[in-house]
Amino acid sequence: MPAEVAAEVGSVGATTLLWVVGAALSLGGALTLAELCGTYPQAGGAYVFLREAYGPLIAFLFGWVKLVVTGPAAIAAVSLIFSAYAGTFLPLSDLQQKLLACALIVGLSAANIRSISLSAAIQNSSTIAKVLALVALALLLFAFGSPEQGALSRPIEWAPASWGGFGLALIAVLWTYVGWVDVTYLAGEVVDPGRTFPRATLLGLGIVMAVYLLANAAYLYVLPVEEIARSGSVAATAAERVFGLTGGRLVAALVLVSTFGSLNATFLTNPRVFYAMAQDGMFPEAIARVHPRYQSPHVALILYMVLGIIGVMTKIFEQLAQIFVLGIWPFYALTVGVVFVARRRHPDRVPVYRTWGYPVVPALFIVASIAMLLNALIRRPAQAGISAGILALGVPVYFAWRSSRARKAAAALQP
Repeated sequence: MPAEVAAEVGSVGATTLLWVVGAALSLGGALTLAELCGTYPQAGGAYVFLREAYGPLIAFLFGWVKLVVTGPAAIAAVSLIFSAYAGTFLPLSDLQQKLLACALIVGLSAANIRSISLSAAIQNSSTIAKVLALVALALLLFAFGSPEQGALSRPIEWAPASWGGFGLALIAVLWTYVGWVDVTYLAGEVVDPGRTFPRATLLGLGIVMAVYLLANAAYLYVLPVEEIARSGSVAATAAERVFGLTGGRLVAALVLVSTFGSLNATFLTNPRVFYAMAQDGMFPEAIARVHPRYQSPHVALILYMVLGIIGVMTKIFEQLAQIFVLGIWPFYALTVGVVFVARRRHPDRVPVYRTWGYPVVPALFIVASIAMLLNALIRRPAQAGISAGILALGVPVYFAWRSSRARKAAAALQP
């Protein structure tokens, strides 16, 4: 994302401001959802919140977007990046990269089926490793890099090239923080969610923002903004500038660790949406099955694994990645809005944790989200149109599924 941000805003000050604003908005949304995790402590998180507040259609469309777009796109993109960077150490053909990506998907799926504790252990260790590695890379760039040609050696300008570009770049930045939504899918499997989620949110987002700012400062220390904007891999470009080919291999190792942890996180969280939808009768009942021994939603995990393999073999993410954010972000704004509905419907229910800054903080998040989406509609109408088309297609699918279930129920009642 640093390259896209630099290309859109074109200044050091605006780039820094974007990462801070992105963290602040994400924190506002995350702290709001932390209250909802305590109010509705059920597997599926955001899906459950949408269902309780707005009804089954909106909740189904949220799952529909995850099934059609974000599921195959996210898994395919991350696993193929992993296998591509593995080629730095072991040359692989295109087919071999796909097979390695599929093997990684199957392996992580099996680990998540085996135990949520095992998956959590993998997640914790990989997260610690990649945070330490990224911090180490940034510190090495500061220690050994030459700042003469870097952006920080020039006067810092705070104004972006355009405010419309600032809005587009903010969407990209917010996507890098988006784990604050995914973690809610585990609300039904976390001890004391009303206390756990606020603490995890504050600590997690605080660390992420600090690491992002440190890394981007290191890139700006050794590279000019123009070169960052042109780079396909800013970390690799910065490392190679300072350490040559050895730096490129260091970044490749960092990417392997990072993508491994990111992919495991998607298996730890996203299948819970399909599981919750199946429990509600929105998906086939089999998807709601729990493994008799491991007590994990194994069928939902297998479905997610299959989606990922399809994405890898077709490289569907290349067509879907650009509409990724525009398709899912309206639901994030709606999910944050659930806090207003929940408090009005349950005035006597006192949550363990109450949203900080309510009602200003969630309201600001919703307003900012609407502004970003309108800006994207104006500047990227084709992508916005595709996103709207995918959403619209989900409506007849929803009613066809309901009609099918009604016919089956009626047939079952007949003697």
